[in-house]
Amino acid sequence: MRKAAIILPTYNEAKNIEKMILSIMSVSDTVNNWDIHIIVVDSNSPDNTGKIVEDLYNTNRKKFKNLHVLHTKKEGLGKAYLEGFRIALEKLKPFVLFEMDADLSHDPKKIPEFLKKIEEGADFVIGSRYRKGGSIPSDWALHRKAYSFFGNWIIRFGFMKLRITDWTTGYRAIKAWVIRDSLPKLGNYTGYVFQVALLHNALISKARIEEVPINFKDRKEGVSKINSFQYIMHTLLYVLQNSSFIKFCIVGGVGFVVDFTFAYAFIHFLAIPKVLSNMMSAEIAIISNFMFNNYWSFAHKRIRRSSSLLFSLLKFNLVSSGSVFIQGAGMWLALNLLGDHILHIGSVEFHSWILYKVVIILFIVIPYSYIFYNKFVWKDK
Repeated sequence: MRKAAIILPTYNEAKNIEKMILSIMSVSDTVNNWDIHIIVVDSNSPDNTGKIVEDLYNTNRKKFKNLHVLHTKKEGLGKAYLEGFRIALEKLKPFVLFEMDADLSHDPKKIPEFLKKIEEGADFVIGSRYRKGGSIPSDWALHRKAYSFFGNWIIRFGFMKLRITDWTTGYRAIKAWVIRDSLPKLGNYTGYVFQVALLHNALISKARIEEVPINFKDRKEGVSKINSFQYIMHTLLYVLQNSSFIKFCIVGGVGFVVDFTFAYAFIHFLAIPKVLSNMMSAEIAIISNFMFNNYWSFAHKRIRRSSSLLFSLLKFNLVSSGSVFIQGAGMWLALNLLGDHILHIGSVEFHSWILYKVVIILFIVIPYSYIFYNKFVWKDK
């Protein structure tokens, strides 16, 4: 029989914790082939949440034999999960670990669905509010809906993992090997950015990610601990620091400057013909982009051998030539369908072809280049 450990971080959840535990146990009794344990990680709650769990266990140790409580300092959600994971791995040696909120926002009745995905081969199962069948509370304030919805989209685009619909959910089932692999890398992350970092590290470890839809419910008792502004800022900072796609876009901007600078210098200072100057400056920009991407954007997949570098540069050039074709074809299509007009923004006027070029680069060329560079130049190891 496989073992599962459900980690419940708590701080002042006295009004919710007993009901949550009993709900999980009720579902556990219906699940075959799984021995399900509950670990409450209480951060010294002033309302005696931890003591309530201890008293529950002491009233009927046979009934609550799979209930455990861990008392920790109040250091945030991430630290609480890390402590819970470490104790679970050390004492229980589970096959899978769950993350769940203790405030009844997550329905324990979904646990069998998570376990089924694990049995089918998933390494990391996400309870998604944003896939078909999932939901967030309809009475959430507009700013809270915006934080959650747009925050997730920023992360999805930042890591170019659009198929993962909910990066910030706190309802998850994760195989023990993924947790063991991630533990050494997560010590610096506190609060809710911990959730993003854990999923990101799982992807780097080539974990198979699956999702199940969940209907998130707002707590009826107690007070939410989330600081929305702080959460958004920390999450954005993590994405900026760790997203190879954002770094790739920055390198593209540097390449743009390099291209125009060398073209201008060749034409105005060296009197080299314009066509040849632009061809030379474009190749210099391509080499610049390749080197910056290799040693920064895709540093985790860095190409090190000299012979491989040369061959990869040739492939990089080939993919880049595809970008040139896309721009040419896209511009031809836009001009024929929409025409070339003079556009006005206040007192500024410009040709519509400039707008077409920007749109083609942002929404077609950049995603195309990023995807193909990942597939053909910096392949996953």
